[in-house]
Amino acid sequence: MPRMEVGRAQNRCRWKRGDRKMKKVQLITDGSCIGNPGPGGWACILRYEGEERELSGSEAQTTNNRMELAAAINGLRALRERCEVELVTDSQYLKQGITEHLARWKINGWRTSNRKPVQNQDRWRELDELVSRHVVCWTWVAGHGDHEVQNRCDALAVAAARRQGGHSGSTMVCGSS
Repeated sequence: MPRMEVGRAQNRCRWKRGDRKMKKVQLITDGSCIGNPGPGGWACILRYEGEERELSGSEAQTTNNRMELAAAINGLRALRERCEVELVTDSQYLKQGITEHLARWKINGWRTSNRKPVQNQDRWRELDELVSRHVVCWTWVAGHGDHEVQNRCDALAVAAARRQGGHSGSTMVCGSS
């Protein structure tokens, strides 16, 4: 796969030798919400061998975290075959949820360490199913930083949220459920 200009996310994924025959795809994701809850948008950019595909969508009444999950879900859902995926996100909620908490939530019957039900469980279950079909490496980048493609993805998510909410003003990016 040719080197892509991906800012600080580059070269963080190390693939196993046995996985080299799969296509290597980069999936950049972001979610946005006007209010929390409120109108929300998600976007993702799929990159493979110099080609890009942009996807976005929105929901009328949602949260930022649900939109972050929707971006990853829809990006992975768009893949037609098993791939090596570098999933780039600016959401610690998404990255830490899938890499640090998901296994424990499943063992605990989808309950947190405080024995409360996991928020957004429907989306986490769907994401877990989609991730199991691929070899996924999770990369976190700072939001609104020097990652050009992630910033473009953010703009797509904000635009989707604004279309859903009928607003053209400022968008508040929220961080809870």
